[in-house]
This record gives sequence, structure tokens and C-alpha cells, in this order.
Amino acid sequence: MDLATLLGLVGAMAIVTVAILSGGSALVFFNLPAILIVLGGTFMVVMIKFSLKQFFGAFKVATRAFFAKTDKPEDIIAQVVELANIARKEGTLALENQEIENEFLNQGIQMLIDGNDRAVISTVMKQDMIQTIDRHKWGAKVFSASGDVAPAMGMIGTLIGLVQMLSAMDDPKAIGPAMAIALLTTLYGAMFANMVALPIADKLNLRKSEEGLIKAICIDGVLAIQEGQNPRIIEAMLKAYLEPKKRKEEPPESAAAEAA
Repeated sequence: MDLATLLGLVGAMAIVTVAILSGGSALVFFNLPAILIVLGGTFMVVMIKFSLKQFFGAFKVATRAFFAKTDKPEDIIAQVVELANIARKEGTLALENQEIENEFLNQGIQMLIDGNDRAVISTVMKQDMIQTIDRHKWGAKVFSASGDVAPAMGMIGTLIGLVQMLSAMDDPKAIGPAMAIALLTTLYGAMFANMVALPIADKLNLRKSEEGLIKAICIDGVLAIQEGQNPRIIEAMLKAYLEPKKRKEEPPESAAAEAA
């Protein structure tokens, strides 16, 4: 569970809810036609922009904003160096007994154990990375488009409400509901765009960068092991992916493996 996403979303909703409740009845802020105009209209317009596969796939990808187990780059580097030490001392077949939690790294090591050459390993792993990044990219685009469309649908709802209000000026009872739609659609559009759609789009872009980094480290690490490079060289090469302040830190796993 990503606490930042959960706390941010719940916290933003709570602040708005408290502001609503402090001003009186919350029921006046609920209007079904306004909700239908904003949410239904937004999703229908966004569906025009993308294929059905991309549109519905975005909601599955969106779970990555809330539930994502992302490995730390330094931990992956430490494990790659440990595997490089084992392969250097005992041969690549000895890697078959190693427990590798990262699925992508494990996939690469299994191809290495099976005796695939560098071109095959590189092609398969890079294609996997491209597909993963692509899914996150399109998911982020769908939610970014939703964030752009929702305020516009809110404005459309506002115009509908104003037209209804002006056309019923002779009936005072009809003015209130029409004005509610006019104002609430703008509110709903702004809330959905800025509290849900755009933050999720940004978080998916972050996930894309994080997973791309991890997969790039795995690819370079597996190919370096396949070439039989010195573990110290592999470690120095992979640490280039880290922030400068983290490059000088030696992970405990790496130190232990080297000592052995």
C-alpha cells in the first residue's frame, strides 16, 4: 500500500468534507444530475480519445498508484553483485539455487542459466521493459485526459443549469434546483480533476520512472553476469543509476558477498 497516495486522497477528501459540514447540511452538495454530467460525461469523452483496451486498462494500471511494491535500486544492485560473485566462483548453473524475489531479475537469470546468448536475453528483457513502461504511459494519459475533460464537463453542466434557470424565471421553485446543477457541476469537475484524476496520472508517471530504473538495472546486471565481468566492475557500473550521495554507500549484502 502506498501511504502517500492513500493519505493524500483521504486527507484531501476529509478537508473538503469538513468545510462542507461546517457550513450546514451536506445534502445540498449532492446532486445526481450534476454527478452524471461530470463523471459520466468525462468518461464518455475520454473514451473517444482512446481505444477500449487503453481506457479500461487504465483503471487496472491505476491500482499501481495505491498498491505497488517497488524494490530499492540499491537492493537490486546488491543482489546482482552477489549473483555475479556466485557465477564467477561456481559458474552460472549455481545461480539456479538462488532465491530471487524480483520477478524481472529472476526471469533474466533463468534465461542466463538456460544458456541463451546475449542478444536473446537483451531482446526479451528490453521488450518486457518497454511493454511495462507503455502500460503505465497510457494509463497516465487516460487519467491526465480525464483531468483535462472534467472541468470542461463541469462548465457544460453549469451552462445547462443557467439555461434551465433563465428559462424558468417565472417559476421560483425551479430556480433553486437549476442553480444547484449550475454550481455543483463546476465543483464536481474541479474536485475530480484536481483531487483524483491528475494526482493519479502523476503517480503513474512516477511508477513508470521507478519501474523503468529497476528494469534497466536488472538488464545491465544480467548481461554483465553473462559476459563474466568482475563483480566490482558490475557494481560500479550499476551504481551509476543511483543518486550521487548513494553511490558511495556499500550495501551490507554486497560487502558480505565479497567477504565470502
